[in-house]
Amino acid sequence: MTVVIPIERPAVSVATPMDRVGVLLVNLGTPDTADARGVRVYLREFLSDRRVIEDQGLIWKLVLNGIILTTRPQRKAKDYLKIWNTELNESPLKTITRAQSDKLALAIADHSHVTVDWAMRYGNPSMKSRIEALKAQGCDRILIVPLYPQYSAATSATVCDEAFKVLGSMRAQPTLRVTPPYFDEPDYINALAVSIETHIASLSFVPELIVASFHGMPQKYIDKGDPYQTQCIATTEALRRRLGPHSPRLMLTFQSRFGFDQWLKPYTDKTIERLAKDGLKRIVVVMPGFSADCLETLEEISQENCEIFEGNGGEHFSAVPCLNDSDPGMDVIRELVLRELQGWI
Repeated sequence: MTVVIPIERPAVSVATPMDRVGVLLVNLGTPDTADARGVRVYLREFLSDRRVIEDQGLIWKLVLNGIILTTRPQRKAKDYLKIWNTELNESPLKTITRAQSDKLALAIADHSHVTVDWAMRYGNPSMKSRIEALKAQGCDRILIVPLYPQYSAATSATVCDEAFKVLGSMRAQPTLRVTPPYFDEPDYINALAVSIETHIASLSFVPELIVASFHGMPQKYIDKGDPYQTQCIATTEALRRRLGPHSPRLMLTFQSRFGFDQWLKPYTDKTIERLAKDGLKRIVVVMPGFSADCLETLEEISQENCEIFEGNGGEHFSAVPCLNDSDPGMDVIRELVLRELQGWI
């Protein structure tokens, strides 16, 4: 007679309310203060990242410390003062990213074991401080959410670099996941289209053209294999299809170039100048590569490029606000996060 002895199998581990999961929203960064010292500290950290400036050799160090950090901070501090949130004494990027974090926490509050936080890749609150804070709250799994719709090594990849650098100092590391770029996600494209349509409907003029301005990048980075330009084109093409044939024409440009290398073309400022000189009178600019308004959108586009357009014969210029913490914008972040948390919640 054969006796069968049942084997007691260990229970499969699943997430319970006692297993905390962290979600960390990460944006690029901002100075802590709108003065030369604050900008200098920020620029030093930002421009010392090998993902941002790949050649960190002696010549670059001399240029950075001898020229850029001695002349640029005072000039950029004046630009920050034009857009500074004086009530909270912080940049709009920090205000908006905090609001995105707070609203995401409310939107997924039914998952009581999920903690949502936010950080800046450069500046404060630092990724190190917030990852450590999430771990201290019992989060043994953390989802990192780079708030860049399009991937590039100088943005998304450096967030991953920093996350794993922080983990490098930990003996008991949390498990990490990182959300993918969402440059052609239907929710994102639809949110952009709705924001453009709503903005145009509020204007006193009908634009002849919509300029989609993305942050620029040295052409040599693309030549080495960075997919950023391809993803910007994909976003623009998807947005063009979603807006439909009755929308004003949509064209792609790249802004915020820096230094003497050739950057991705066409350049936003040069294009806007040419459009005005060619007789275009009414344009709208949208910045699909930015998840939150910042210096590059509020000062560079809404102020500097507006002055360029009007100074060369243009009459009506308007910039579409970024998705920020708007309902459509938060829908994009919420759906992205919930999808990437599958299996953890």
